[in-house]
Amino acid sequence: MHDTDLTKALAPVANALLKAARAAGADAADAVAIEGRSISIDVRKGGLEQAERAEGLDIGLRVFVGQRQACISSSDTRPETLEAMAARAVAMAREAPEDPYAGLAETAQLAMLRSAEGLELFDPAPEPDPATLQEDARRAEAAAEAVKGVSQVQSASAAYGSQAIWLAATNGFQGGYGRSSRHTSCVAISGEGTGMERDWCGEGRIFQADLPAPEEIGQLAAERAVARHGARRPKTGTYPVLYDERIASSLIGHLLGAINGSAITRGSSWLRDAMGEQVLPKGMTLREDPVRVRRSGSRPFDAEGLQSRVKDLVSDGILQSWVLDLATARKLGMESTANAVRGTSAPPSPSTSNLILTQGDKSREELIAEMGTGLLVTSLIGSTINSTTGDYSRGASGFWIENGQIAYPVNECTIAGNLREILGRIIPANDARDHLSSVVPSLLVEGMTLAGE
Repeated sequence: MHDTDLTKALAPVANALLKAARAAGADAADAVAIEGRSISIDVRKGGLEQAERAEGLDIGLRVFVGQRQACISSSDTRPETLEAMAARAVAMAREAPEDPYAGLAETAQLAMLRSAEGLELFDPAPEPDPATLQEDARRAEAAAEAVKGVSQVQSASAAYGSQAIWLAATNGFQGGYGRSSRHTSCVAISGEGTGMERDWCGEGRIFQADLPAPEEIGQLAAERAVARHGARRPKTGTYPVLYDERIASSLIGHLLGAINGSAITRGSSWLRDAMGEQVLPKGMTLREDPVRVRRSGSRPFDAEGLQSRVKDLVSDGILQSWVLDLATARKLGMESTANAVRGTSAPPSPSTSNLILTQGDKSREELIAEMGTGLLVTSLIGSTINSTTGDYSRGASGFWIENGQIAYPVNECTIAGNLREILGRIIPANDARDHLSSVVPSLLVEGMTLAGE
């Protein structure tokens, strides 16, 4: 099956919704239809533990009556339901407060590209049957169990999903695309009782042929869990902290949250006055590229029908752009950056897709050697982040570094600092994985507060 086959059936539903909205008295409207199906298999001790299959069609309608808007969603596509939805949405909009920033895109703003042709977001290979997924999960589990020091495998899973999306609006926009995904993951445990330590490995790809072998995934999960055995609390003090590539993108995520149009318009961002200022070290660029081929975060157009495009959010360390949809852009007197996302039951909001951060010229091992004494973080839990000031505190576990080498595993510690200062002095390694939607390497931060023993 091809992704165009998936989307063909959705266009009539979306357009029937628009027609019903017009008939019910809406001045303008947009409709989104999303059809998805997924299957996931969990294996435990070699046998099937859980199998889930989900299929469904969700439709969402947003109507405008003057400057008032309302959203409504359903999973029922019968003509009488569509008419009832439209009537209710228009009635809701008439009661809603006026929003001077609400409204569809102008025709001139709309994307020319209205399919995902050339982006390779959908694998035309047949959907895997449950037996194939079960076998993948079993192989991952068996590989994990074979690693010396593993006390148990908590879970091994394999999954497949596909989704078709169609967006239609009374401003003339019509477009849609399909996407697919295939995942394998494994969680392994070392030690017993209160000395148990767990770690995991998960891999996902659009194309099934690109997915690593289940044995690799299971073995890596197990080796990570075994390496964590005997973890203890580190010393309290101020030390360099190296964020492992697996979790380094979370730091960049805090930066993205702070330049999101929703936070900027509320005035609740620690970067609200930082446009044109240094927010990353000189020489570092943070690029958003929503049209990378074979990347799970790619999209040909945003949720308001605007063309997805490559842009530098930060260039040479200097903040260049907020992340905006139409409404937040209008509030700020700016143009949308084509970053709208939405589900079926709420209006659009701004969000980013594929990100690429400038890499350094040193390996993770070279940065560890240069750290001397400090903490390598491989897992983060919980967080206390003040969105207005950027004060940051997170639970962490990983490995203690002594004399530039891994000395022992650590857990139950807290790392803290201020995000503006942390991000201003990150040192990137060269180990980012190119297939991910966030291509962010390991990041070293000199001098963070560490609370341990």
